[in-house]
Amino acid sequence: MLQLTDRQKDIVKVALQAGRVTVEDLSTRFDVTPQTIRKDLNELCEAQVLKRTHGGAIISSSVENAPYDARRFFAAEEKRAIGRAAAAQIPNGSSLFINIGTTTECVAAALTEHEQLLVITNNLNVAMTLSSHPSIEVIVVGGSVRRIDRAVIGGQAVEMIRQFRVDYAIIGASALDEDGTLLDFDPQEVQVARAIIANSRRVLLACDHTKLDRSAPVRIAQMSEVHTFVTDRMPSARLRDVCASQRVTLIEALSQPAVPADAVGVEGS
Repeated sequence: MLQLTDRQKDIVKVALQAGRVTVEDLSTRFDVTPQTIRKDLNELCEAQVLKRTHGGAIISSSVENAPYDARRFFAAEEKRAIGRAAAAQIPNGSSLFINIGTTTECVAAALTEHEQLLVITNNLNVAMTLSSHPSIEVIVVGGSVRRIDRAVIGGQAVEMIRQFRVDYAIIGASALDEDGTLLDFDPQEVQVARAIIANSRRVLLACDHTKLDRSAPVRIAQMSEVHTFVTDRMPSARLRDVCASQRVTLIEALSQPAVPADAVGVEGS
């Protein structure tokens, strides 16, 4: 498990917000020597969280995703808020898919107080989080386990997902275009996500705002295929308009309270 210092986590936050960081600026910001910052940047680059540039560093390339353990530190507080807001949309007694992703894992963590759930997942981390709860039944799809993130992928996983028809899909994305395109890096992972979407009555996208600053090469779906989009905040007026035009419920977890699904009359099957 990747371990970052508090300062290194803050450096990653700055890099996500600004796109790049410099040794000089970071040294001033954190009141430490340039040598200390260079050591931090070297360690972050060795972990493939950042890539070195002349005098600083940038977030890793859009054609190659950052290591999974490192992604847990990206917008961590925002992801936890998204997890709580998304879980509030799921009624007790529901069936749902949860796919791979550090944000969907935050949703799973927030579902532990729910009762009588059936969860089908290709995410072994989600399975471990939920399987100890007696009122939550967990089914893990079969297939090849990807070691870097414990995702179950491949044709066998897709075929098993197609055997179910559930109330909710909880999905993530590695990147979002302002036109509402959901994107990812791995075609096999995308095939699983598409199968999840196709076999769910309602689709909930859980994704933080930093995904708007990224790009990825493989299309998952369009926003028109999503029913509810839970994010921390929405800085893009264009994507906000896309959600409105496609009648996608937009929930900004850090700017509005999450209304529990039971309180608005949504029922599981």
